[in-house]
Amino acid sequence: MTKTIITNGVFLTLNEQKPIIQGYMTIENNLITYIGEDLPQPLELYDERIDGSKKLFMPGLVNTHNHAAMSLLRGYGDDLALQVWLQEKMWPMEGQFTAHDVRSGTLLSILEMLKGGTTTFVDMYDHMNEVAKAVEESGMRAVLTRGVIGLCPPDVQTAKLVEARQFALDWHGKAGGRITTMMSPHAPYTCPPDYIERIVAVAHELQLPIHTHMSETAREVQENVEQYGARPVAHLAKLGLFSRPAIVAHAVHLTDEEIDVLAQYDVRVSHNPGSNLKLASGVARVPELLRKGIKVSLGTDGPASNNNLDMFEEMRLAALIHKGVSGDPVAVPAEAAIRMGTLDGAKSIWLEDVGALQPGMKADFIALDIDQPHFFPKTNFVSHVIYSASAKDVSDVWIDGQRIVKDGVCLTLDEEKILYDAQSCFERLTGASVQ
Repeated sequence: MTKTIITNGVFLTLNEQKPIIQGYMTIENNLITYIGEDLPQPLELYDERIDGSKKLFMPGLVNTHNHAAMSLLRGYGDDLALQVWLQEKMWPMEGQFTAHDVRSGTLLSILEMLKGGTTTFVDMYDHMNEVAKAVEESGMRAVLTRGVIGLCPPDVQTAKLVEARQFALDWHGKAGGRITTMMSPHAPYTCPPDYIERIVAVAHELQLPIHTHMSETAREVQENVEQYGARPVAHLAKLGLFSRPAIVAHAVHLTDEEIDVLAQYDVRVSHNPGSNLKLASGVARVPELLRKGIKVSLGTDGPASNNNLDMFEEMRLAALIHKGVSGDPVAVPAEAAIRMGTLDGAKSIWLEDVGALQPGMKADFIALDIDQPHFFPKTNFVSHVIYSASAKDVSDVWIDGQRIVKDGVCLTLDEEKILYDAQSCFERLTGASVQ
């Protein structure tokens, strides 16, 4: 058993009674065993002693909606409406992606996430075996799902569903428990009703949650009404999707009645403020969702619609835009935004032992360099994390008790090779070098 102690640190615990503790944290193997102001036992009894001076330690960030391989398309199609962006830029290029491209783009995103303090992410994509292998190699934690688009002939639909089922069987609980899986119909506008019902049946068979895009744009909602005679929430409820534990991405355009339905079924919402703003999709009704007791987490969406994977930016946007839209300065306070990016994010994807610095929780945590001007004066570190910090302040990352990033350098991945390979893939896909 490996025993580690961090001394002289500032710890953001998410404990409601005492959110900030100055003192000590101990880790044994992959679990936090103590956090407090007093030294629990003599330093000589620890295998590893880390000086936490000038560092703020906090839970690792949880990104609950992503398409990691799309980092290869960062900057390729910007300032476009969602359907134009998808149909004219993304889908044609993604149709050319090989398994190697998916691996390359995923590793690029994992590297960015790790160095920016994200320790867990949800990914919905194709060639998911490559994604899972990249997660396993990197030491990251992830909830993975083979996203299924049903706009294809019946035999292709069946092949995709068989592949998604097999992926879940092969990878659920693997990488020492760091990988779990879900089933994912891409969206109600890309999957015919009977196909969604088939996916739900597999989710029941395997006892897995479901992840889908829903009500991202006003146009999507209107087209759902025109095609199926119902808005997406009622449509998916009728198809039985909410009969499984479910997390929906975006949920921007909701009525009061739809919010009540989501609360009734305990549907979780991944709020993606950066992507929603960039694609002009709108602003989700997060304060209303929270008031109804719905679990709201944060996601970046893919790095082609954001265009970064900085979860500090998402937390800050979540804290700011709802104040601006509602006129209520306490609509989403700093502490609520932190919880959305950490503990509530973990709970939203059914990870009950991740997301807080507390004894018994998994040792997924990060360190920020707070010996910088924008962290002074040392008034309120909860406020500083939301309104002052960024991904570039992250110096160190631990996942499952293992140090993955040290002094800004990733210890598990070849950074130079990942960057070179990603650029090479992009140039091959587009047929030109872009400076």
